[in-house]
Formats: sequence, structure tokens, C-alpha cells
Amino acid sequence: MIIKTWDELREADGRTLHFTPHGLGLGVKMTPESSAEFQQTNVAALELAPAVAKGTRQSFDRLRTVFAYGVLCYDIFTLVSDHALLVIEQALRDRFIDFHEGKVTFVDAAGAPHEVAIERYEQVHDFIESQKKQRRSKTGVKEKPWRLRVGAGPEAIDFNGTLHGLKTWARTAGLLRGQRNRGIEQALSTLRNYVAHPTSYHLLGPVEATRMLSDLCEIINHLWGCNTPGGRLYPAPLRRSVAAIAWSKEHGISVTAVENLRDESEFDEFWEFSIIRAVFEFGSRITDPALAQFDSLHEATWYPVDLLWGPGSRQDGIAWLDANDPQPDEFDYLDRVFAIRHNNGELYLPMRPSIAAALPIDEQAGRWFAVRSDLPTAAFSHIRKYLSGTSKCSGRGPCSQCHAETLTSGTYAEIMRASGARIGIPLPPDVRTPFADRRSWPA
Repeated sequence: MIIKTWDELREADGRTLHFTPHGLGLGVKMTPESSAEFQQTNVAALELAPAVAKGTRQSFDRLRTVFAYGVLCYDIFTLVSDHALLVIEQALRDRFIDFHEGKVTFVDAAGAPHEVAIERYEQVHDFIESQKKQRRSKTGVKEKPWRLRVGAGPEAIDFNGTLHGLKTWARTAGLLRGQRNRGIEQALSTLRNYVAHPTSYHLLGPVEATRMLSDLCEIINHLWGCNTPGGRLYPAPLRRSVAAIAWSKEHGISVTAVENLRDESEFDEFWEFSIIRAVFEFGSRITDPALAQFDSLHEATWYPVDLLWGPGSRQDGIAWLDANDPQPDEFDYLDRVFAIRHNNGELYLPMRPSIAAALPIDEQAGRWFAVRSDLPTAAFSHIRKYLSGTSKCSGRGPCSQCHAETLTSGTYAEIMRASGARIGIPLPPDVRTPFADRRSWPA
């Protein structure tokens, strides 16, 4: 080890100075003062919700504090990123204690409940280990492990007290959500195991460390019931605005703010109009990129689109707006449920269960699937791969290959019950743009 002087310890690490607000500046360096401010600004906005447990908050705040010293020592970014993976398990443990409010209930092999008082997570782990020893001590008797009851309901799960068990518990309790996030959670667990049992040297930079802290912040906040506006993992509900979608053979397709229908110079008589509620904000990155494929009966866009009126002329659309005054709303797109039909070798695009429940009898035939996914494209791709047998996609339960979970498959009536379809909602008008995809594909 090289012993550095105090002045040498205070010198900036040149590797950090190359990271600028405009990206990696090859050949360009920031000043130490600007770099220190820039790196701290990157993580300053990562704030935990007030309800987060004290121990988890202290561990997170320590990581943010130490992160700033990466300007002096580049290796600190690796240490911060690695340790953040360990804080995930601490957060799950702390949330487990908060959630159960001083006592947990285990169910034995005979179905009898047993309450266990807890103040610290170590007590839960010790109880599980003591039960293992008791079962092993009964020579010749093989008993099933006790199961953990989740919340006040009757549902109980296998629980071994490890990180895997904590993740299973958190998902069962609804504290972790999202099918894409399920894959990310597994990846983070794999990285955590690599950090806990390293086999080689690795080096990370401020970009990776910032991303890890950001993800950790989202995970912790979501465990305590708070979404993140604009978040990567657990975003707050998206805003759906009222918009106009118009198309014509001469000009193609256009999506615009509904107020623009009143602009006579914007459209001519060849346009056909519909008024929709969709994720649309001109110039925004969160605008649904698939609005041109809008289909009122099938989920052809990324996010759900409601047909409010149309199609018709611009003047009729203005009259409808004046009479109805539709308003924006918000929706949470994680873990949506889709109904997918397979009939005569054709696989149909996903539908909302409420729309599928209104289908006429002649469109109910075939095998149906209820699939939970964040996006309809992921649900459709999952079932198509499962039916084709080209991958190891599972026909039931969470898929290890896809961001989807097959809830069940069966007849139309069985899927409507399993998906919780709202019966009695009328089928909307059959409207789709000329650029919409076909509704069924060979399975």
C-alpha cells in the first residue's frame, strides 16, 4: 500500500472528472469543484418516503454520503453499488417487521396457526431454524415445514427467511409488483450473491452507482407504499389526456390535443376523427409510441386507450366535446390482466377482460388464456412462444423466460371468471386506424 500525504488524499481522481453532464467527455475534464457538485446533484433527488424504517434510511443515507467521495477515489463507486445490493435485503427485513406489527403467524402441517411475537428480524430467523431442528429430531417422521401466513387472510406461503423467501413474501403481500420488475429482482439477487461471494475483481463507475442507488430508492419506497413519479421500476400512475386521432388516405395519421379540432386550418374535409383518452403529451417521451395502431377492441397500443367518440367529422367531434367535456385520468399499468384467444390455429391480440366479457357468442370459441403482464405485447409474445414450443415459456404461473404470468387457461367462461371481468359493460364500437395491426396471427 502506498502511504499518501494529506494533500495527496485531497486530490481529485482524474477518472471521475471525465464524467460530465453531457456524458463521458473523452479528452475533456471537469474541475474538481464542478465534478463534486455534479456527482452530488445526481443523487440529491433520491429521497426516501417518511414511513421508511430508520435502519434502512440510515443505510441508504450513508451510501449517498459516501458516493460524493468518489470524486477523490474512483473505487468508491464500486463499493457504493455493491453495498446497495445488500441494503435491499435489509429493507425487506425491516419492512417485514413493520408489516406484521409485532407478531407473525405460522401454520403447521396440520393447519393449526401459531403466533410468534417479534421485535427484530433475527427472531424470525431463529424461530425458523428452531423448527428445522425439531423436525430433524423426530426420527423417522417427515413433517412439512411450517408456512407463513401473509397478512390477516388465510393465504400461507413457504418461507425460509432468506432473501428469496423475503421476495416471495413481498410479492404475495403486494409490496413488489410488475412482471418486468420480477426479472429485475432476480437479476439483483444474482448480483447480490456475486457481491457476497466474489470470484474476481470488478470496477464500476459513477453511472452504474447512480443507477443502482436510484433503483434502490425506488424499491425501498415501493416497499413502504410509495411510487416514484417518472420512475424506472415503480412509476407513479401515468396521466391519460383527452386527444384527437385523425386519419385520411391523403395525409396519413395524426394525433393531436383535442383542442386543435377547433382549428379549421389544421384539417380538411378528408380527415376522419375519433376522440380518445390516451397517454399523449406533445413532445413528451412518455407518449404512447403505438397510438397509430389504435384498435378499440384489442390492446394494440402500449397503454390502454379509451374510445370516447367517433369516428366522424370534425364538426361532429366538436359538438360532442361541447356536450360532454371529457376529463383526463390516471392509471397504473403494472400487472395488468389480459384475455387472449386461441382458435383454429390463430392467436388473437390481447383484450381487456371487460371488453372480452361483452363479445358475442360466435367470438367466444377456442381456448382462452388469462395473462398478467405490464404490456400487451409481452403477454401476446409469451402465449405465442408457449403454444409454438420454441422456448421454455410456462403455460401456468410466472414465466422464467418472459415478463408475463399465465394465470390460467381454459374456456371463455373460465377465463372470464379467473380474470375478474366486469360483466355488463357494453362492447365499444369497432374502430381502428388504417394502420392498425391485424387482429390475429398464426400461433
